[in-house]
Amino acid sequence: MYASERIPLLTQCCLGDALIVKVSVIIPALNEQRTIGSAIASARNAGADEIIVVDGGSTDLTTQIAARDAAVTVLTSSQSGRAAQQNLGAANAAGDIFLFLHADCRLSRNSISDLVNRVSASPRTIAGCFRQRIDQPGFRYRSLETGNLWRVRLLKWAYGDQGIFVRAAVFREQNGFPAVCFLEDLLLMKKLRRAGRIAVLDSHIEVSARRWRRRGVLGQTLRNWLIVALAHLGIAPERLAKLYPNDR
Repeated sequence: MYASERIPLLTQCCLGDALIVKVSVIIPALNEQRTIGSAIASARNAGADEIIVVDGGSTDLTTQIAARDAAVTVLTSSQSGRAAQQNLGAANAAGDIFLFLHADCRLSRNSISDLVNRVSASPRTIAGCFRQRIDQPGFRYRSLETGNLWRVRLLKWAYGDQGIFVRAAVFREQNGFPAVCFLEDLLLMKKLRRAGRIAVLDSHIEVSARRWRRRGVLGQTLRNWLIVALAHLGIAPERLAKLYPNDR
């Protein structure tokens, strides 16, 4: 899908001596009529230069709600799965940075400005994510946030609900998300950590607690660990997906 030729990392468009970095927010969605509006609003309020929603075949009002905003580009993927949706969005995006935002997450108001400042000041930073703030009170959720933060800091494995961002040129050089039905975020991050520096920004991304509420914090966390362990043992993503029902 992507050409392998090297292209400039950042758009060299200047106002005085300032380098302008454009950020494309790409939102994969499937039956997210309850959340898509707030995800789009958060990207707009954070200062996204471009917002692209890629639908995966919704049967509810997801695409109609997204299309109400004239500044949003709405695409429909002919292939199922977040990897295909996000790759399609990236193939149609014009930004210097691609920020992949799950439809049940919301960016904080200063998240994109912090992102632009970091990548502008640190050419070696090629990708990263934000700190999570799960929208549920309680010690269990604060512990999850802390554990997920240290996973990225130590292992450089950011997951999709942490708001993965990547320099567009690097994303293309890495041929985007692997063409799998599951674990596309982990597989991409394992490639990216070998290509350059991975950053965790201080800005927050607000994350829905819906999956943990459905299955319990402990049960969902143990399920996640099991899936990652089996993936490292070579179990195919297609088989592992059966352990993670698609009720996003």
